[in-house]
Amino acid sequence: MKLNRRDFGKLALAAAAVPANSLLAAGKPNSVYGGVQMGVITYSFRDMPEAHSSAEKMLQYIVDSGSSGIELMADVAEAYAGSPGRAAGAQGLKDWRLSVKMDKYKDFRKMYNDAGVTIYAFKLEPMPTMSDDEINYIFNVGSALGATHVTRELYTNTKDPKNPFTDMDFTQRCADIALKHGMVTAYHTHEITSITAWDAVLAQSKGNAVNMDTGHYFAGTGESPLPAIEKLHDRIASIHLKDRGKGGGLQAPNLPWGQSETPIVEILQLMKTKGYKFPASVELEYAVPPGSDSVIEVKKCIEYARKALA
Repeated sequence: MKLNRRDFGKLALAAAAVPANSLLAAGKPNSVYGGVQMGVITYSFRDMPEAHSSAEKMLQYIVDSGSSGIELMADVAEAYAGSPGRAAGAQGLKDWRLSVKMDKYKDFRKMYNDAGVTIYAFKLEPMPTMSDDEINYIFNVGSALGATHVTRELYTNTKDPKNPFTDMDFTQRCADIALKHGMVTAYHTHEITSITAWDAVLAQSKGNAVNMDTGHYFAGTGESPLPAIEKLHDRIASIHLKDRGKGGGLQAPNLPWGQSETPIVEILQLMKTKGYKFPASVELEYAVPPGSDSVIEVKKCIEYARKALA
């Protein structure tokens, strides 16, 4: 099955015809198709009004896009919990994080869950310079939100992608803290990657996992992500979907789904056939066309996935 540019154009017309707030009026979204949880990383709505500061606005964007699951970027959640933000400086933000209660994050989760949205991942990166208390804060928040994993970048050695990580003490620290919270740290790679890029951190601890960006993988390796997904499936916490060209690295175009070469349909059908339970997140990085917005574009992607999984 191959959904092409014409198919995506039809989805565009259908998505544009759906008025704002209609999904909230119609009921809770459900983007589980063929047993596969489709969702979206909230980074996809970064250009929408108040997307970084209003939990309610962000929820509206998610629901209007038809998504029932998310990887949540930290900014909007911390704003809801009363964060002073960057204006407080690094030390002020750190002091706030180490003193804030989890009640507001639990309220945030309830608001989203009541609207039919599950938070399966939380994106606030632990850093090697952070204390254990600061990293514990990240996983405390993730747990309060209902996430199963925290996502962060896998620092890669550009000269040797088979030996990607340079600070194994740090990945062990993240793994130990994640497990203490009943979670995992899921590592994300960009174009410099390989089928073995995650081997070292996965061998290190069950507290380490994979957050694979299939479009970056395809652009970086020139190889289908399917063998890597099959190899790593029992350690994948979630994946990102986008449509990029084969083997072009940083220069590979990022296009509306169906207009480039990433085997999105085949990835989704593999997940359905094999019964993989990790979610797949739309990560909207192609240019939003004139007259559209990121909510409409994510909705097109969700509908594309629905058709692929029919």
